[in-house]
Amino acid sequence: MSAPQAAAAATVKCLVWDLDNTLWNGTLLEGDDVALADGIREVITCLDARGILQSVCSRNDHDPAWARLEALGVAGYFVVPQIGWGRKSDAVRRIADRLNFAPGTVAFIDDQPAERAEVAHSLPEVRCYRAEDATLLPDLPEFNPRAVTADARGRRSMYQAGFRREDEQARFTGPHEDFLRSLEMVLRIERATPEELARVEELTQRTSQMNATGVHYSYETLRALLAGPGHEVLVATLTDRFGSHGAVGVVLLERHLRAWRLKLLATSCRVVAFGVGTVLINWLADQAARAGVHLLADFRATDRNRMMEIAYRFAGFTGVADQPCDCWSEIRVRQIHAGGGEDGAEDGDGTAGGIQLLHLLAERRRPPTTLRLIAADLTSGAPG
Repeated sequence: MSAPQAAAAATVKCLVWDLDNTLWNGTLLEGDDVALADGIREVITCLDARGILQSVCSRNDHDPAWARLEALGVAGYFVVPQIGWGRKSDAVRRIADRLNFAPGTVAFIDDQPAERAEVAHSLPEVRCYRAEDATLLPDLPEFNPRAVTADARGRRSMYQAGFRREDEQARFTGPHEDFLRSLEMVLRIERATPEELARVEELTQRTSQMNATGVHYSYETLRALLAGPGHEVLVATLTDRFGSHGAVGVVLLERHLRAWRLKLLATSCRVVAFGVGTVLINWLADQAARAGVHLLADFRATDRNRMMEIAYRFAGFTGVADQPCDCWSEIRVRQIHAGGGEDGAEDGDGTAGGIQLLHLLAERRRPPTTLRLIAADLTSGAPG
């Protein structure tokens, strides 16, 4: 791994393995009786237990290579395998796209310098490692998430269930909403407990496309919010007949006398197609309407969260400058800096530190029709 890559030790979400002389010793097509290299099984199971997905990218004929992985008892650890004869950078890109991961969260390991160089040239954000360093990977910071949650330990199973879900959807011939109803989804929105804060932190760290501000909250910050008056830390979990999706959404809310301020709404990219973000926004709007307050939302555009802006606008949010209202005048906009946040002055249009304040005159919303919603009642709490 290069020095610039080592400096940016963001947690790896998926490790892509080469096979010949990397995952196993020998070359399958040359008739070698290949076996896992020393210590490799332990690396595979260790990373899997930490919630790091794994795939394979190999120049081989698919069927005999996959059969060998099955015989070695490790095939089930790998998602969206790419075994064939194309460029490895194309295969790594397909893996990242299928998982909906940014290339910077993907790592690649191969015994051939030329293959690593080809991937690094085409995908400079992907971190590349030498095969001889495989057993060292679990000790590197980028392979050590700060906390290993229950969701992390079950991540591979969740993705594999997701692929089965996608296969069924491909065979489904009716309207999309009918397919969603056939999943028998149940969305639960509950106040986070101290024990769940690691799950909430993990979700804010892993979510970029569906993160309304791009801000990642640490465990310490979340714990302070949970203990502080006037704040709500909410976590959304989703299940369906294929199994659990785990924690799929987080809401950080500030209560004020005339308005609630949505500091953060983040949802997992895995559930975008199920409309979970829209359900959360509509539920919050309905709760605000029942409580007789307006709803404000922080939004800061990033290079990946355009979908969140569309979701807010579609729900009826406007910039406070576009819909004059003094409900937000009591709220000091928090200045967000790269290294953290501190209170700062607000501009006349409700912006500060690159964050735009959006406004919604909340009205009652109808419950969702494609899933069952079980949610906390926010109307009984008093503002801080």
